[in-house]
Amino acid sequence: MIVSINLLTYNGESFIKKCLDSIFAQTYLKAEILIIDNASEDNTVAVAREIINKGNSKFPVRIIQNKKNIGFSGGHNLGIRESRGELVLCLNQDVLLANDFLKRSVEFFEKNKDKKIASIQPKLLRLGKDEQKTDIIDTTGLVALKNRRIIARGQGTVDEKQFEKEEEVFGSDGAAPLYSREALEDAKILLGGKEEYFDEDFFAYKEDVDLSWRLRLYGWKIFYVPGAIAWHGRSAGDSAATNYLAVIKERLKISKFAKYVAFKNQRLMQIKNEQAALLLRHLPQFLIKETGSWIYVILFERYTWSAIKDLFIQAPRAFQKRKIIMGRRKVSASEMARWFV
Repeated sequence: MIVSINLLTYNGESFIKKCLDSIFAQTYLKAEILIIDNASEDNTVAVAREIINKGNSKFPVRIIQNKKNIGFSGGHNLGIRESRGELVLCLNQDVLLANDFLKRSVEFFEKNKDKKIASIQPKLLRLGKDEQKTDIIDTTGLVALKNRRIIARGQGTVDEKQFEKEEEVFGSDGAAPLYSREALEDAKILLGGKEEYFDEDFFAYKEDVDLSWRLRLYGWKIFYVPGAIAWHGRSAGDSAATNYLAVIKERLKISKFAKYVAFKNQRLMQIKNEQAALLLRHLPQFLIKETGSWIYVILFERYTWSAIKDLFIQAPRAFQKRKIIMGRRKVSASEMARWFV
């Protein structure tokens, strides 16, 4: 199986060398590298070219330079369309792969060909100061709560081999998910002459959750594979934040832009993927969380108010996408209920 390693970069001059070195060190050799640069304003592309020209790569490498920043969704959609592998690794620039990452990942896909697997979630550990590898868990998969918050399983805890079982999870985090191209093609949405794997109205944030939810609705499976290990330099998210004070604490750490897109995209995602019967089942938890979110933004985050305006502007397209998704849905609300805890 050929793996397309789609590395998305933006002002990643300080990350790109170590990231590429970890890719070049892979023991699995059936791969290609596609670097999609989102109009970096630093020397990311020059540094990447210098590294590639040294001839250390065992894989063919291409670079696509976008004239403007088209976001996580647009950048990775372009990479998916331009690549050819049966498997697609959507990689952040601040991720370092263990040498056998691809080998372990491909082995899992190959031994489970009959299970309709859409993607795998690796064991992501945290990069510390000076990009030192730590044993702090970044995530072992996305968890959906009944109130519709999404948390990263195990985030902020020490890896004591408590997550060593290969098992299904609700979704795969966007830092280093490995997708089946067949699943991506099945899940893409065709609307207005555009084809989208990740939703480009999102630009960034929540697009990984949105795609996971859609894949689940279409009957695909997502697995956590602990043998596939990588390290991620996440800038926020010290813990899984399972109570409201912890949620506020974590929210204060992220940028104003991140708060804007996260608030808007969470609601767009719910419009697109929510099943009425399942929402009614979880309505008390959902209303408490949703009411609190709106009150908090209105009272304490005036700079996020533009997200409310843009939510209403983009909602009609979200409802169009919902019609497509629900028309192709294969999984009932009762079957989906197991993923909301």
